[in-house]
Amino acid sequence: MLILYHAPQSRSSRILWLLEELGEPHQVEYMDIRRADGTGARDPRNPHPDKKVPALRHDGRLVTESAAICLYLSDAFPRAKLGPAVGDPRRADYLTWLFYYPGVIEPVVVAKATGRADADPGEKEAFEAMERRLRGALERGPYLLGDAFSTADILLASVFQWGPHHIMPKGELFDGYLGRLSARPALARALARDAAPKG
Repeated sequence: MLILYHAPQSRSSRILWLLEELGEPHQVEYMDIRRADGTGARDPRNPHPDKKVPALRHDGRLVTESAAICLYLSDAFPRAKLGPAVGDPRRADYLTWLFYYPGVIEPVVVAKATGRADADPGEKEAFEAMERRLRGALERGPYLLGDAFSTADILLASVFQWGPHHIMPKGELFDGYLGRLSARPALARALARDAAPKG
């Protein structure tokens, strides 16, 4: 059984989407977390070592960190074709995008959102380099891996969905990419399940 420890409108929302794309039986355990605005609290039921989300339990093993969960699930359920297998030439690009997201994309977006990128030339240059790299990838294909939708797209889309829209890259190329991702039925199902059920 797959169990996702999830908090609504958080980094675990993208894993909820991924689980919907996989189509495998899974269970969602809704957790409280400490939010950036000071609301919420650490949930003692949360198995994550830092009481954060996402956390995923599969066959008794716990996996944390979004990129690690994406890689774990795409490898564990290859029939969903959400990530190239070992030996596939696209595997190198896939792994690069999975880890470029937490290593570069999220930090530079945070720097832009907090105003550091406008005040610090180095941060500004890093954001612009990230934007150029994304643009180059999307000019070569409809998804980060060309014609193949993957969990790397789920990671990237999450920052567009939850990040401040005024700081994200602009233009038809990015709008078209987000339109393709937003139209996926699995995303609609995940959004409908994002909030904890009432009662």
